[in-house]
Order: sequence, then C-alpha cells, then structure tokens
Amino acid sequence: MRVLVADDEPLARARLASLLARRSDVELVGSVADGDAALAACASERPDVLLLDIEMPGLSGTAVAAKLAAMPSRPLVVFCTAYEQHALSAFDVGAVDYLLKPVRAERLDEALDRAAARLTPTQPARGAWLRARSGNDEVRIPLADVLLLVAGEKYVTIEHVGGSRLIDDSLRQLEAALGDRVIRLHRNCLVPRERLTGLRTLADGRVLARLAGTESAPEVSRRNLPAVRQLLRSDN
Repeated sequence: MRVLVADDEPLARARLASLLARRSDVELVGSVADGDAALAACASERPDVLLLDIEMPGLSGTAVAAKLAAMPSRPLVVFCTAYEQHALSAFDVGAVDYLLKPVRAERLDEALDRAAARLTPTQPARGAWLRARSGNDEVRIPLADVLLLVAGEKYVTIEHVGGSRLIDDSLRQLEAALGDRVIRLHRNCLVPRERLTGLRTLADGRVLARLAGTESAPEVSRRNLPAVRQLLRSDN
C-alpha cells in the first residue's frame, strides 16, 4: 500500500513516517507540506492512501480532498488533524477515517486496515460467514445473522440471532476482512452495516445505536460518531 503524507508541521510528518515504518505492507512514497504539493504528488506518485492535514498553507485539506474526489483515479483520504470540529465535513468529501493529533499507532493502524479493505477485492467466503468456537468444535455463523461484535479482555463475542459465540479474531482483523460491510461504533464494538437503523441521543449527551433485530443499543463514541452519521445519510 503506497502512502503519501501531507502536513505543514515537520514534526507531524516525521511522526507519521515513523509510525508507517512499523508496517511491512506500507511504502511511504512522499511527504509534502501544503495542499498544492499534495495534489502534485498525488498526480506524480499515484499513492493508494493520502494522510492529509486540514489546516495547511494555501489549499486546506478539505479543499484538496474535494479536488481529488473529482478525479477518476484518486487515493483514499485519511485526515490527520488537531481539530475535532472538521470531522463532519471531512466525511462529506469521502474520507476513510479522521484521526486526531497526536496520532496514535493503534488508530493509524485501524485507518490503514480500513483503507486496505477498500483497496483489496472482497473475500466472499470470509464475508459470508464468521468462524466461532463451541467447546472443542468450530461453527460457522452467517454474517447476515450477526447482530454485533464486542471485544472483551481476551476474545471477541459474536452476538447473533441464535445466541452468542466467541471468536479468536480481533476487531481489527474482522474490520480489515469485512471492509465496508461493518461499521465501528466504539473501539470495542463493530456492527454489520445492514443492522444499523438509527441513533438515539440520551439526556447526558451519550449517543446509542439502534440496531435491527435486537434490543441491544451499543454506545457510539464521539470519535466514530461522524462516520456513523455519514453512513446513515448515505444509505438513505
């Protein structure tokens, strides 16, 4: 996966380069300091993923993303910014993810795995069912029957129409394998995209997800809320 970094802060570019170097599946193809240079590098280097700051000299990150969206061959955009308030507009221009500075390694990995899932052809066998444990046996659960996936201390629990099972895969592995067929609500929770029907805001400000086929209402984190809202709007 070819990655380009665009950020006007040298320390931020250096940090992202260091985090990217940890991954054997990533090649850093360039590091630029403003929006115009980002567009030029996208044309010359043809990266798969652009890690893009928002507040930059000249063209802003959202302006760069809007220009890229009009191009037939464009990279996937992951915003990396210190400003939380731009999240909604970022997803409006098709961003894959929105990372707040200082970017944590775990969050960058999640974003890159999500991008990789979009770049890689879907795996039909894995997408059709999940492999879970039942005692010493393995059972297959159709993805269509899955209600939600919740991470515990050691294992992930699949809640499905027939009950619940444990699975050895991590949420990050599942998200990478299933791609856009699941949506992350919280660092410890994924749900199938087709199960998400709406949101409910509580008096204390917390937001809960409404899921088809279950009374479970997992909380949506502030970090993931813009992407969830964008998904609900785009599916309507």
